[in-house]
Amino acid sequence: MQTVREMPEDDRPREKLVKRGAEALSDSELVAILLRTGRRGVPVVETAREALTRFGSLSAMAGKSVEALTTLDGVGKDKAATLIAAFELGRRVASRSRWNDDRPLRKSSEVAEYLTPLLRDETQERFVVVCLSGTNRVLAHKTIFVGTVDASVAAPREIYKFAVEQNAKSVIFAHNHPSGDPTPSAADVEATRRLIEAGKTLDIRALDHIVIGDGSYVSMADTRRLTFS
Repeated sequence: MQTVREMPEDDRPREKLVKRGAEALSDSELVAILLRTGRRGVPVVETAREALTRFGSLSAMAGKSVEALTTLDGVGKDKAATLIAAFELGRRVASRSRWNDDRPLRKSSEVAEYLTPLLRDETQERFVVVCLSGTNRVLAHKTIFVGTVDASVAAPREIYKFAVEQNAKSVIFAHNHPSGDPTPSAADVEATRRLIEAGKTLDIRALDHIVIGDGSYVSMADTRRLTFS
């Protein structure tokens, strides 16, 4: 089997990127650059190709945890961390390139546009809180926890601790449904009800809870499932 060193120089991923630009590389070649080395007897490009085949696509791979990535032959925790960092940077660039942080969030569609790049590839539910100024400009957002959203997990303390640290006047909650169906569950609604009430005691308004699915979203405020501030 041909190793990277045995490849023509123009076909080696790093050299190819430098000479021809990143857009000239395949998904497996880009992943190979992140992995840096293959495993014994298998060049890094083949290791990267096997990883993509295992998960089915680059987007599916982007949502995997350290534990899932380290099940791949030749991928340890360091390489898994490098991959996850690269995928997260890509999501943040995609989100920020589509949104000016000085632009206020005024509609559920704008919230979905802001958060979808961050949540759409995740294979686990992630609960995010977006902190807003008095003029509805984004101060910060943070993933509070990973896992099913329910009344016991959605602890108001952690969520509003972050909001207070940001001096937020209002917040918007969001989480993804890896199944692709953004319909809020009964647990989603009950957890949100508790969070709305908790915010009132701190004089922080809860404006909405957006559930993001596969190419679609549901706003609990728009559907009037709950009464928001």
